[in-house]
Amino acid sequence: MRFKHCICYRVAPGWYANLALAEAQLQAQRFVPCSPTQESSAGWVEPRGQQEGPLLESVAGQWLLEYLVESKTVPASVVRRKLDERCAQIERQAGRKPGKKERQQLKEDITHELLPMAFSRFARVAVWIDSTGLRLSLNTSSQARADEVVTALVKALDGFGVTAFHTQTEPSGAMAAWLADGGEDLYEAHGFTIDRECELKATDDSKAVVRYGRHPLDIEEVRQHIAQGKRPTRLALTWEDRVSFELTEGLQLRKLRFLGGVFDGTDLTQADAFDTDAAIVTAELGKLLPALLEALGGEVRA
Repeated sequence: MRFKHCICYRVAPGWYANLALAEAQLQAQRFVPCSPTQESSAGWVEPRGQQEGPLLESVAGQWLLEYLVESKTVPASVVRRKLDERCAQIERQAGRKPGKKERQQLKEDITHELLPMAFSRFARVAVWIDSTGLRLSLNTSSQARADEVVTALVKALDGFGVTAFHTQTEPSGAMAAWLADGGEDLYEAHGFTIDRECELKATDDSKAVVRYGRHPLDIEEVRQHIAQGKRPTRLALTWEDRVSFELTEGLQLRKLRFLGGVFDGTDLTQADAFDTDAAIVTAELGKLLPALLEALGGEVRA
């Protein structure tokens, strides 16, 4: 449960959080592996990894789930080669070239035939629902994957809904202000320090991009880029010397790292490690996220 990325949502206040009911509802979407000719499958799996265990865990009052996606892909080059062979055979035997519609059907047939031999790829998304703070957090950096998981949750849990977080100041504008003044007020008021990674993009037709990696950002050159109209799309920050991450213009947290001391003394058995890790991660992010929203001027609710 050690999140590497975090896409967050506000849970709709009308949702009734009932653990036993939610567990029963999730069972209808339990993950089932792909059949030999199936391209993809997705569903909920046991977050502890215990076969036939619960799909929903509660640790220190925080709800934890895991979404699993299996996908099988046949290499396009293999499909093309088989398609060319099949079309050449038809031309030799029937004296004609297959048309566009027939080629498409042949391509689909070939893909279907080869799927049983394709290797599966798996993607897991850890899910944290703060049923008290009404926040949903997903361990992914892919917005498309986040949308898929949210759709699955809305489908599974009666009355569940989410909205994106909105703040008084947009992340890009806030990051520009922090870089312009060196981040002093940011640290004093909210406990965040600016690190050494940043990306700036021009808003004009040039779409020019400037990236800084492992480089001090409290320099005149950065301030000049901002004065000329470039806006930060991502900025590395550290919160209270405990968690470092990259904030994006879309209010995503990427490259999360829990720093020295946060997990000290947690070398436990596998059974205990899940609860300990989950409690620590949710406690740290449960403080970081509200602090970040405040640093962005506070949350705007509809």
